[in-house]
Order: sequence, then C-alpha cells, then structure tokens
Amino acid sequence: MDLSSPKKRRRQESEQNSVPSLGRKHTLSSMTLPGKEGLFVEKGCWSGNSIAVFTSGGDSQGMNAAVRAVVRMGIYVGCRVYFIREGYQGMVDGGVNIEEATWASVSGIMQKGGTTIGSARCRDFREREGRLKAALHLVEHEITNLVVIGGDGSLTGANLFRQEWSSLLEELVKNGRISQDIADRCQHLHIVGMVGSIDNDFCGTDMTIGTDSALHRIIEAVDAIRTTAQSHQRAFVLEVMGRHCGYLALVSALASGASWMFIPEAPPEAGWEEKMCHHLSQERNFGQRLNIIIVAEGAMDRDRKPISAEKVKNIIVERLSIDTRVTILGHVQRGGSPSAFDRILGTRMGAESVLALMEAKPETPACVISLDGNQAVRVPLMQCVEKTKSVQHAMQSLDFEEAVKQRGRSFVSNFQTYKTLRKLKPPTSACDTSGTHCQQPYNLAMMNVGAPAAGMNSVMRAFVRMAQTEGYIVLGIHDGFDGLVKGNVNPISWMEVHNWVGQGGSNLGTKRVTATQAGLDKVANQFKKFNIHGLLLIGGFEAYKSVLELAEKRETFPEFCIPMVAIPCTISNNVPGTDFSLGCDTSLNEITDICDRIKQSATGTKRRVFVVETMGGYCGYLATMSGLAGGADQAYIFEEKFGIKDLQEDVAHMTAKIEDGVQRGLVIRNEHANSNYTTDFIYQLFCEEGKGLFSCRKNVLGHMQQGGAPSPFDRNLGTKLATKAVVHLVKQIHENIRANGTVYTNEADTATLLGVVRRVSKFTPVQELAKETDFEHRIPKEEWWLKLRPLLRIMSKHESVYEMQGISVEDIEKDYDSDMG
Repeated sequence: MDLSSPKKRRRQESEQNSVPSLGRKHTLSSMTLPGKEGLFVEKGCWSGNSIAVFTSGGDSQGMNAAVRAVVRMGIYVGCRVYFIREGYQGMVDGGVNIEEATWASVSGIMQKGGTTIGSARCRDFREREGRLKAALHLVEHEITNLVVIGGDGSLTGANLFRQEWSSLLEELVKNGRISQDIADRCQHLHIVGMVGSIDNDFCGTDMTIGTDSALHRIIEAVDAIRTTAQSHQRAFVLEVMGRHCGYLALVSALASGASWMFIPEAPPEAGWEEKMCHHLSQERNFGQRLNIIIVAEGAMDRDRKPISAEKVKNIIVERLSIDTRVTILGHVQRGGSPSAFDRILGTRMGAESVLALMEAKPETPACVISLDGNQAVRVPLMQCVEKTKSVQHAMQSLDFEEAVKQRGRSFVSNFQTYKTLRKLKPPTSACDTSGTHCQQPYNLAMMNVGAPAAGMNSVMRAFVRMAQTEGYIVLGIHDGFDGLVKGNVNPISWMEVHNWVGQGGSNLGTKRVTATQAGLDKVANQFKKFNIHGLLLIGGFEAYKSVLELAEKRETFPEFCIPMVAIPCTISNNVPGTDFSLGCDTSLNEITDICDRIKQSATGTKRRVFVVETMGGYCGYLATMSGLAGGADQAYIFEEKFGIKDLQEDVAHMTAKIEDGVQRGLVIRNEHANSNYTTDFIYQLFCEEGKGLFSCRKNVLGHMQQGGAPSPFDRNLGTKLATKAVVHLVKQIHENIRANGTVYTNEADTATLLGVVRRVSKFTPVQELAKETDFEHRIPKEEWWLKLRPLLRIMSKHESVYEMQGISVEDIEKDYDSDMG
C-alpha cells in the first residue's frame, strides 16, 4: 500500500475512520463529544441540509473569519449555506437579505474588520410578530440550522426563537402562510452560537471573538501615547470600552505597566483620589516622566457614581498641577484588521459550529462554541448566559468581591498581579529599593538563552518585582551562559525593570550557547561564586536543553542541586511541555500582517501567486498557523512529508482557483520543510507552470519575524508565567534548606519547564520531557496543532478530511476557573 502521499493517507484514513453520512439519530450529543484523535468527517456527508449564518449586535474583529469558516465547512459537508444580512433585522425583512453563499463569496474577507454581512439592532424581533416573520422567511428557504455570531443578548434571542419554533410554524400553517408538508420538513430548529464581543464578558469561553484584536488596538495606542507623554512629562488618561466588564482595562493595564486603573468590577475605596495622586507623585519623585491611567467606560465608585476619564484628569490637574490629557479610544477598539488569534479563533469556531449543527438532535439544547485552552468545545448556551448574568447581579447588589470572583480565577489573578507590579518599590520589610539588601539570605538568578523573542522582558520585569516582594535578591545574568562564565552578573533593582514590559528583544542580552557549550565546570564555579540558590532560564530549545544538561550533571556538580525553571520563549514554538511559547504570538501577527500587505500589493495587477518562507527551524507551527490566519492555499512543513506528486496537485489546484476568478494565491513554506524542495524550487515550479495564467513572487521574511514590541498575549502570558515561577522557586527553596542553611535538592521535580498545557500552567520535569523530544530536529514528538492541518486545506478548497474536536461539558466545568484562562 503506497502511503508516500499525505493526500492518499488522508483518503485511506477517511475510509477507515470517518463518520458516514448518518442521520441525526446516529450522531453524538452536542453536549458531550469524544475528545479523541482520529475521528474524521467525510466530504459531503451531510448533503441536503441548509444552514444560515448571521451576525448580530455590536461588531467585532474576527467575525468575518467565522462567517467564512461556516460557509466553507458547510459547503464541504454538502450543505447549502445562506447569509442573513443585517442580523435579526434581515431575518425579519427577508427578501434580498437572505442570500445563498458560494465558496468565492467569502474569498478575501478574513483580513477585514467588522462584518461584511452587516449587523443591526432589531426591535421587531423582540416581539412575537417579528419572530413570526423571521420564521416564515427561514422556512421559505427550508433553513432549520442557524449559526448566530453575537453577544449574550443575541444568543438569548436565538434560544427564545428556537423554543417558540414549533408554535410559530403552527401559526403559519393555521394562517395559510405555509403548508403542513413544509412545516413537517422544518419541524426542528437547531441553534449554535459563537460569541463575538470585544469585551470578553461572556462566561463559558476563554476568549470571545474580537477581544484580542481590541487589546492590540489599545496597546498600540498606549505605546504611541507613551512616547509623546514622555517628551512633555505629561499624564494621559485613556478610556477604553467595557461598560460592564473590565477585562480590556485590566489586561491592557497589566500589559502596558499603567500607573493606575479603574474597572467596574472593583470600584476603589473611599479616598481613592488622594491615594492615586500620592502614587503618581511618588512616580515623578522616582524620576518617571509620564503617567498612564486606564479607565473602563463603566468604571464607578463604591456608591455607583461614574468615574469618567475627564473626572480623573481634573483631579490630577487640580491636586498635582501635572499637564494631563484625555484620550477616549472609542470605536477605534472595534476597528481595523483582526489579529492572527481572532482569525484562527473565528475559523476554528466556525468549522466546529457546522459540525455541532449537523449532529444536533431535537432534544439537544442550543450550544455555544467556546475556546478551552487550545481546544474548541461545545457548552450549553443558557448555562453560559446565566453565569454571565450572575456577574451583573453581583455588581448591582454592590457585592464587588463576588463580581470579581465570578469572572474566574484568571481575572482575580490578573487583578492581584497588577496591584503588586504597579507598586513603586518592594515592601520595606522585604527589600530596599536597590534590590541588593533583602530579607531572605537567598539569591534568585535569571538569564536568557537562545534567540531573542518578544516577551522576554515582560517575564524579567514580573520576575524581579515578584521575587523582591518575597524578599529575594534577583541577579541578572547578561548574555546567557557566555556572560555567566565571564562574570557579567549584577543585582537588578525594582525600578530598573520599570518600562521593560512593552519592549521587544532581551534587555539582559541572550546567546545560543548552552550550559555544556559554555563548560559545565565553569558554570558550576560561577554558581558557587555568586551564591545562586534558584535559577530561571528564559528562552527556546537551548534554555530547555540547558536545564536538562544541568539536571543530568547534578551528581558531578552539587552546585546544580538547586531549583531550576525554564520558561519557553521562542517564536518557533518548538519546545516540548507547552502548547504555546512566548514570542510565537507576536511573530505570528508579524507574519500575518506582512502576508496581508504582500497580497494587497497585487491589487489591481494581473493574477499573482506569492511564495513566502517563514522561520521555525523544523517546527511548522508558524507556517501552519500563519497559513490559517492568512488564508493560504498551502503550507509546507517538515512534520507533514510531501513529494513531487503533492506539488503537482497543488499547482493544479492553484491553476483551477485562478481560472475560477480568484486573483491571488498564497503558499507558505517553513524554512526546513524539505532540503530538496526549497523555497526557490517551489517558486520556480509555480513560475513555470503558471506561465500565461499567473505570475509568481517570492518573499523570505527573515528576522523581521523576531522583532517588534510583544503582543498583548505575550506580555500577559509572560507576566503570569514569571509570577508562577517565583512562587514555585521560593517554595522549593524553603522545602530544601539543609541544617547548615544551604539549599540542596537533586529531585527530578526541581528542574522543570513551566508551560501552558491546554489552559493550565504546568511544571514538568525536564528529564521526563526528554522522552518526548526529537533532539535531532529540535521539536516535540507530539504537536497539538497538527490536528488543524486538515482545516487549513478545507478552507483553501483542497480535497481533505476534517478532524472533529470535542470535549465533555463536565471537563469544561471542572477546569473553567483554571488560572490560565
């Protein structure tokens, strides 16, 4: 049996493991799906069904990616798919607002902000007469499956519509508007929702569509304002969206190092004006030239009186005489191109929503497609709505502590971390301001190892401040192990890391030299010289490998018998023990933005195909995910072998698309995908085969993928991981103090890698991870994102099979409040 072609393998897997074209009575419940690998859906397996998709309420970036995925996955499984334009209003009005979608009708919309099919508030739908009209217009097209993209109000309205569906059809039959035969064919309405909201105010999902993009807009504004504020020694008060939810304000304050913050869930205590002004004044006394204050639009005090940006500005001017300006970001936060995260999120949710609809039974409750770590899941719609309303109830009852708690442990953790990190100095009882005299007689050291990546400085800032809060001196090791051997080590002070959170690269310097390459005996001598009791390594594969090397040589060098933690920070995302490495989100956004500009450069010219090479070593994460986010036709990676027949098929596929009227094509290749089928080879192949039909251009992105300021995700994740690393190291130091006061441990669980597995932070012994590592190619043996490869091909109209994703709702409830939300 010839398995040389991945396409052949996929077809054979489809024949052996796919779900046949079953009726709904044979499908699984949308509440509980198997979380297994290898369950596939065949092309055309649900032909004869109709699906409609619409967007409702406020728009958010990423909605178009979700719409595109619904249309293309729906067509893939054999359904007729319809747009309902202008939301519920279009459903009530009918006519041209309900339009059948084609594959090409969603081409080129993924990179656009807002929603191309329109959204509108609809008073008519709130009344039964309006819902009766909407039911009639759906039945006219025999649409019994709805995908709703909107907020909790839109989803609640859809659930009410579903509950009334039978009675609405009965009334339409009674009034002679439809026949009994049509009513029988359309007797059950199935609803699946996706939450599109920049506020991230919906309980039941880690992130809502649009939140990440809104954070990008806010952080871009804060970074830009910071430069002008510093020039004139001004204070700036920024108002961000969040009438009932402070998520945007909280995360942007944490990611930007803002001086002060106001959110509706945690109103300040009485006398907050004096406290805030004292804090800002102290910042100026410490040499700061600017202050950034972030205010959520729904911020209020304990008496529910609004706290506006203008009010905060007036207090600062009157009490401190500081030149203060107000910037209200407003709808800028909703606009612009969606981030890579939101594009991928919308795509994955859209595909899963189609499968959830096709599997639904009459008794299946309406569900919401949510994100649980790196897993798309299905949860009951009204369960999520009720939990969301409980937060509002707590705030209305002035039970603000409960409101913060209801937002989840991640929200609470972010809030506490922000309050610690914004302080001007460590507690007097713990450390002095220089960081050289601390309560504990133990030193923690940190260094960067490997190539630079965004997020390194965010980790170090949080690590220094959290460690000094615990009373520990933090030693900064410059230039990795090379700098350690040369003695380039010094204590880091609290204020030294003040502005590091938003800076790219590594302020301590970093080199690819591992511990073994630097000389283990020399490293041991320096550990002893500088009296290092705990070590944090921040970097890529070299950092992980160095901790492993140190752990394996503990019997030879007792200096290595200390707690050690590696935090993965590399754009390649090739480190085992974690789903995401710091830096890869920033890099992915850079690649996606560049691909958008590359494709736009061909606007108005003849038809063109672009071949783009990404970094990543032997790991195809960047190529695959940027392919999903950029709408690529193919992404060649090392992990999925390909040959000349596959390349020929891809050329034929591209030719067919161009002949169908598509103007541009995008092919992405990981830098080490294949030693023979190089980027030049693929470029020349497409050039030759496309003669007379399309031209071809090649782009090698290079080191621009490593540059730039870290994304909000990388800043926030870096801060969280650093906080957990401090707690972990401090705990292990205290557990392993010997009678003579020295720290000694050779246990495997004291040399770990701190990663994110699904949605939970996890310390995994590096010696365990060694078994899961392909050291020759510097990648994990198992990579979770490979299951998204079929989705990439389906979205680009390749013949493929799709792997269903699912997880039980009990699992979601069990770890919903996990701290890595």
